[in-house]
Amino acid sequence: MNNRTIVMAGGRRTPFGDFGKSLKDIPVTDLGVHATRASLAAAGVAPDEVDHLVFAAVGYPDKDTLFGARVVALKAGMPEDSSALNVSRACGSGVQAIVSASQQIASGHSTISVAAGGENFSRTPYVAAKTRWGAVRGPQALDDQLDWIYRCPFSDELMGETAENLTEEFGYDRDAMDDWGYMSQQRAGAAIESGFLARQVAPITVPEGRNGTRDFEVDEFPRPHVTRDKLASLKPAFRPGGAVTAGNASGVTDGAAAIVVADIAAAEQAGMEPEVRLVDWASAGVPPRIMGAGPVPAIAKLLERQSMTVGDIDYFEINEAFAVVNLHAEAQLGVPRDITNLYGGGISIGHPPGATGLRMTMTAMHHLADTGGRYAVISMCLGAGQGMAMLIENLKR
Repeated sequence: MNNRTIVMAGGRRTPFGDFGKSLKDIPVTDLGVHATRASLAAAGVAPDEVDHLVFAAVGYPDKDTLFGARVVALKAGMPEDSSALNVSRACGSGVQAIVSASQQIASGHSTISVAAGGENFSRTPYVAAKTRWGAVRGPQALDDQLDWIYRCPFSDELMGETAENLTEEFGYDRDAMDDWGYMSQQRAGAAIESGFLARQVAPITVPEGRNGTRDFEVDEFPRPHVTRDKLASLKPAFRPGGAVTAGNASGVTDGAAAIVVADIAAAEQAGMEPEVRLVDWASAGVPPRIMGAGPVPAIAKLLERQSMTVGDIDYFEINEAFAVVNLHAEAQLGVPRDITNLYGGGISIGHPPGATGLRMTMTAMHHLADTGGRYAVISMCLGAGQGMAMLIENLKR
């Protein structure tokens, strides 16, 4: 990065909807518009002051999603001479939106940008992949595009099977994974009860019944009342005799999120009060068959770039794609559990990849503001064998 100071403020998101439930009838671009408008309002920035928008997504459920960044930008009120970019980096897509917006600013091609992203997996279509040039005789199968998203492109294993590979290779225990899943649910429930998560959520009106609507205000995937015994009773989801279950793996959810990213001078001129500084980021590859190992080399690389150690970090958000991902980061890096994912994670809140990194970032921003901590790391594993990590610094200490 050059000598530009890149800052963030105004993170907001939709509530995350459970698969096939509250958000299933709303196009992902509409969710993105809602989050973007809310984020700009929270940051005190007018849409016509924004010159760039990055939109992250791994799924393309609607006909306008291929042009999602531009659609979100103009529908959110940005000027027609602004520009827009779609990005996808698997489960790190939300963080990549921040990085790509920052790179535009660092290179002098933008001053104020919105990093946004989202998914509506409930709207993911089935695809007639073999019929364009004429089907052969007989019935033709439809491919589930969501199944494409959840499979390793090399082994064709489901991502949950790669979590099983990591579990077996390093000897992680089912009980420890269920303990993490239970803790995630308890932490999410407490964060809902305290109002912490409400600070980042922009309620949205959703259809209900034949002609009605209602306000959707709270994430609907968390199960804070689940018991530890119930988690222990769940059957393996991906492999007979395996350790990965629905209770220690992330949920399939829908939602969108956005954060304003700006050069500090432009931010101040626009009346935006910066909350955090983007310090640095890193990505790293791992064997695709154990893609859940990704945060370990990514965090290590990031900290080495900054001549820092785990002990220098006040807070970690490491996405709970599977509980074993977090157990691996604990075992390999010594990441303390008492400063990681204190408000729930992918297991409890859910994991729409285009929005997840943005949700984690705003959670870290609010935690630093509340506690006076200085540094936070946001990290996740990526399907196909990568990890990503980002470092932010609190400017409100």
